[in-house]
Amino acid sequence: MTIGSLEAKHIEAADLLLNARRTATPIADLPVELQPTSLEEAYLIQDKIAEAYGTIGGWKVGAPTPEATPIFAPMPHAWIAASGTTLSGITSRYRGLEAEIAFLIGHDLPPRATPYTMEEIVAAIASCHPAIEVIESGLADPVAATRMSMLADLQMHGGFLYGPAFADWQSIDFATETVSLAVDGVVRIERTGSNTSGNLMRLLPFLANEGAARTGGLKRGQWITTGSWTGLVQAMSGSDVNVHFGTAGRVELLFA
Repeated sequence: MTIGSLEAKHIEAADLLLNARRTATPIADLPVELQPTSLEEAYLIQDKIAEAYGTIGGWKVGAPTPEATPIFAPMPHAWIAASGTTLSGITSRYRGLEAEIAFLIGHDLPPRATPYTMEEIVAAIASCHPAIEVIESGLADPVAATRMSMLADLQMHGGFLYGPAFADWQSIDFATETVSLAVDGVVRIERTGSNTSGNLMRLLPFLANEGAARTGGLKRGQWITTGSWTGLVQAMSGSDVNVHFGTAGRVELLFA
């Protein structure tokens, strides 16, 4: 496949997923000929989708197991909001939820030849927050679609809500931190030390170093959210959602 035809493939795949999201008419999967065949291709489609939504406000990064290489996706700035926000409109279709821990970057970490150390990355963090990642997709059931199609569709990203900063975040033992996720007052998930990546802090050097060629470096004011503690929970129209971390705090949202 030539460079031009590969570019056309990525544009067509991105347009299909964008139209499915914007009109709330999901597709079962990308056509076989448009499905990415590698993570690099999935990332190229992600980037074209993100371009359509404007400025990138941050990155979601996670790993399915403690041994797995992290994967990451852009978060449009327009989809970032504070705790207590009401989400409405036809784009709130799937209404998936994941409880997460997020960091706000306080100063730039531009790409460089020498890898950033953990100490340098921690020094660049302005604050730590409890967060909810909202899961949405142009795929009718993103979990049932082919994995590369799901990854191409912004890795199911559909929104990000952050709670108040927790000042003494470096004192949190993430291995023993508890979390609960409630929908309409009913606790759906309760877990302890359950971030799927094992040590969530390992995700930050990966994003700052290995991911820098794609991200252009981490920038002041961007959010980094570090993967699910609860797995995927779905809500309904009108649902009130509350996430409570034992130490890091609370974050809430309402689906109109």
